[in-house]
Amino acid sequence: MDNEILIVEDESRIARFISLELEHEGYKTKSIISGREGLEEALKKDYDLVILDVMLPDLNGIEVLRRLRQVKSTPVIILTARDQVMDKVAGLDLGASDYMTKPFAIEELLARIRANIKKHVGIRASELVFGRLRVDTEARKATYGDEPVDLSKKEFDLLVYLLENRNIVISREKMLDGVWGFEFFGNTNVVDVYIRYLRVKIDEKYGINMIETVRGAGYIIRE
Repeated sequence: MDNEILIVEDESRIARFISLELEHEGYKTKSIISGREGLEEALKKDYDLVILDVMLPDLNGIEVLRRLRQVKSTPVIILTARDQVMDKVAGLDLGASDYMTKPFAIEELLARIRANIKKHVGIRASELVFGRLRVDTEARKATYGDEPVDLSKKEFDLLVYLLENRNIVISREKMLDGVWGFEFFGNTNVVDVYIRYLRVKIDEKYGINMIETVRGAGYIIRE
């Protein structure tokens, strides 16, 4: 098992307990005690799942989740106190995959981790669909209805990235990192150029409004 899990929890005893149990099950883990550092780590590296406490120093877990969801769709299980109902509601509204109430049984946490990773991997590996647009990530083919959509490699990669992060406003810088890679030194204008290519080949050709511009922020595909 190569799944990596980020644990953002300021109570060292709990973090250590979770880490040991997960590593015993074959997961790789990293533990961070601060909300701000946890957010930076979750943005920097593609973890398979994040376990996120709500009550954190520097930046609370709800704000960490809000900022993370602007960029990534990583599964997140939030940890809340037993009586903090509003934290659960806020977390789920912001896109948390699941929540656990302290104290919790480690067997239940492990089950929820397995379920959420499996669900996320299944979504990523399966066909991506937007209306009549279907994208097969394994065969690297896109169709609209029964008609093939002819895309270059970078156009296809950008489309997949947008669809996998739907409902999240993604900045040009994040798209450069996610599609072109950290070693790309070109101008962010290249993103606008390729967005234009996709709009010509999909939005304008089929009369839909798939890719939206969020002024001053980036682009988004909404459900």
